[in-house]
Amino acid sequence: MTEAGFLGPKEIQLKTMSRILGGQDIIAVGPEGSGKTTSYVLGVLMRLKYGFEEAPRALILVPDKERIDELMERFELLNRNNTIRIVPLYPEGNMESQINAVTDGSDIVIATPDRARAVYLKLGLNLNKILMFIVDDAAEIIKKGMQLPVAELARSIVKCQRLVFTEVRHNKLHLLVDQFMNQPAIVEVAELGEQKLETLEQVLYHVPDYKTKLNLLDMLMADAEIFDKVVVFVNTRLTAQKVFKSLFRNLDDQIAVYKPLFFDHPGFDLIDDFKESQDVRILIVADDIKESIDLSGIPFVLHLEIPAEKETYISRIVKNDRNANSLAISFSTDIELVTVKKIEQAIGQGIPVAELPDDLVVASGNVKEKKSKAKLAGEEKLSGAAFHEKKASNNKDYNYSSREKAKMKFKNR
Repeated sequence: MTEAGFLGPKEIQLKTMSRILGGQDIIAVGPEGSGKTTSYVLGVLMRLKYGFEEAPRALILVPDKERIDELMERFELLNRNNTIRIVPLYPEGNMESQINAVTDGSDIVIATPDRARAVYLKLGLNLNKILMFIVDDAAEIIKKGMQLPVAELARSIVKCQRLVFTEVRHNKLHLLVDQFMNQPAIVEVAELGEQKLETLEQVLYHVPDYKTKLNLLDMLMADAEIFDKVVVFVNTRLTAQKVFKSLFRNLDDQIAVYKPLFFDHPGFDLIDDFKESQDVRILIVADDIKESIDLSGIPFVLHLEIPAEKETYISRIVKNDRNANSLAISFSTDIELVTVKKIEQAIGQGIPVAELPDDLVVASGNVKEKKSKAKLAGEEKLSGAAFHEKKASNNKDYNYSSREKAKMKFKNR
């Protein structure tokens, strides 16, 4: 460890190492660079003291090929035991050669969830000897939509230690891990360090889905006295047009798009024209225009979507003499919380989370509410997705035999 440059343990390593060696299930939450990877690499090497089994004893799932390469380098840096065999399963390439590499003898398998599942279904990955099942960067795996192969692989292992490492903890993460983890220990650290930038006052709204974002935006923008000039940032110009259509019903000529895609939509080609406009108070700007916009004099900077690049967000919230009184408002779903955490780490301070308004229509909760009301309404009668009351002419309390029907048909003729 000393030769590799690790002079002392970090906070997350102090809190998790004894639990890992003791065989406890753990959900470890910490920012990038907090030492999560080193924690489980050391734990695996200390638990698998030597290689002797034909089947692997540790399965590590990571989100992409780049992460596999990083993890292989970390194992090579810290592993001094030549009997430990480490096999990577890349998401591309010849699967047969990967299956042969695993079956020839492996102790640790590092793979993306979809490739590990594919090799397992081809009977190339034996999970009977697994002692440690590790999910690294779980939030990124969820963002890529690979929850199903993770859950299937985890449930295929009868008994083992399960470790999940992630930058953020949210509802989607718990929906995944609750399928295969039973009362895990949750270890969470926050290493923001010193404040590096002087930023605008910020507020974060954590919402469950995109439709709720639109409902919240509509609710806030309805107050014309407070939100007199607002710039709303989204990721793409197509999204800007969709948001415009959603808000246009209530805000009419108070909203415009910066450099709109369609000529029939009201918009501005210069930010100064929007600042001077007396009628338009909301301007929707798309990040894919790739232009630096002068936000001086705009009292509210609102991010409906968190930019993919944290530098883009940070450049808009840096405080100066021209925007000292501005407020930055951001909307974030579970998937976007990873970027939010990286932004907080970069600026050296947390973003305060505001409570959602009581009268906000939550889209996902609204669907459940409708279903529950339908269920209550149909307690004393038949119900279903296609249920409806029969017409009086279709109601009958008789059932003729085929012989009687034939006689009636003959008489009608």
